[in-house]
Amino acid sequence: MKHIAVIGAGITGVTTCYSLLQRGYRVTVFDKNRYAAMQTSFANGGQLSASNAEVWTQSATILKGLKWMLRRDAPLLVNPKPDWHKYSWMAEFMSNIPHYEANTIESARLAIAAREHLFSWAQAENIDFDLETRGILHLYQNKQGFDHATRVNSLLAQGGLQREAVTVEEMKSIEPALSGELYGGYYTSTDSTGDIHKYTRALANACSRQGATFIYDASVVKLLQDTDGHRVEFTQSGSANTEAEHFDALVICAGIESRQLARQVGDRVNIYPVKGYSITVALPDKESQQAAPWVSLLDDEAKVVTSRLGKDRFRIAGTAEFNGINYDIRDDRIKPLVNWCRRYFPLVDTEHVVPWAGLRPMMPNMMPRVGAGKLPGVFYNTGHGHLGWTLSAATADILGSVVAQNLPVNTGRVRGGTAVRRVG
Repeated sequence: MKHIAVIGAGITGVTTCYSLLQRGYRVTVFDKNRYAAMQTSFANGGQLSASNAEVWTQSATILKGLKWMLRRDAPLLVNPKPDWHKYSWMAEFMSNIPHYEANTIESARLAIAAREHLFSWAQAENIDFDLETRGILHLYQNKQGFDHATRVNSLLAQGGLQREAVTVEEMKSIEPALSGELYGGYYTSTDSTGDIHKYTRALANACSRQGATFIYDASVVKLLQDTDGHRVEFTQSGSANTEAEHFDALVICAGIESRQLARQVGDRVNIYPVKGYSITVALPDKESQQAAPWVSLLDDEAKVVTSRLGKDRFRIAGTAEFNGINYDIRDDRIKPLVNWCRRYFPLVDTEHVVPWAGLRPMMPNMMPRVGAGKLPGVFYNTGHGHLGWTLSAATADILGSVVAQNLPVNTGRVRGGTAVRRVG
């Protein structure tokens, strides 16, 4: 049986592990944390949102970044401090503006494909992850925002998504708890929400039951190719010793750390860490539970998304911060999320709010890197940006097919670095 190492136990690493197990591979997963889903897959916005598939590679994004550079509470914040990787990444980001339409269409198509796998895996493994299938409602405060959404809608339709325009009256009928001044909206009934952390942890447990090995508290320090295939060298928490294991192939699903791991095996995976924030609002009493929305919301102008995680939790997430590898939770980035809640849902008690920040692994074209690397037996499923939860099941299935063609289960031969398909 071919033995494959997966580097990273976030949502992409665990779904990749599951996809490989289904194809008959032996899998070992490495993660530097004590448990699965402890970084970017811990407390995101919760949306499984094909309706949010629009990529950011537009001139308007650049203009907003410049406009808001001195606003510490801006929805999109760029630290102006000189940094070669940041500014070279942004230059490459701008070079992908001509691919905005094609990549938006492809993101929508992938998001729709991901639903089938994610839901079927949850059903097969009896995973409870606070799934809500009430759709996602996009909010617009003015005609300009609504008109842009109308243009985006034509691209999403080409990707196979049906999203309908709704009036303010219809919006408040879809979500009666919603208040505030609005211009109009778009509603996607087929989108949904769920707790990424609960799903990932439960799927990791299912993988363990099916024979996968998870090595936690393990920092991968070196990846090497040798006569036995691939060697993964790692250190475990509390130990100064380096350990090594050999594998027939390896898959890099390491989020923002994928960039430096890819360098070791001769590949360029230009991921930049884009920080996002969330708050989880406890709903301790009946009044707050009734005042909080069940339908997921997306405020395009404020870059805020919401999800209801069971009867007593309300997640609000958003913003994008270009500030390097920085996990600091800043009050001036959290406060706008609390204020947004008070604006649209004034009766929700915001006394008990848990803040969080995570680093989205983002490629300059806003598309995940999925496929084979230059060296035989090296593969990638990483760089999903703000759509990791939404796309992960589809890209894991694609990656499984790529591995199966390059490294058939019943032979010892590894083909060259040609992928069946590469996204990004």
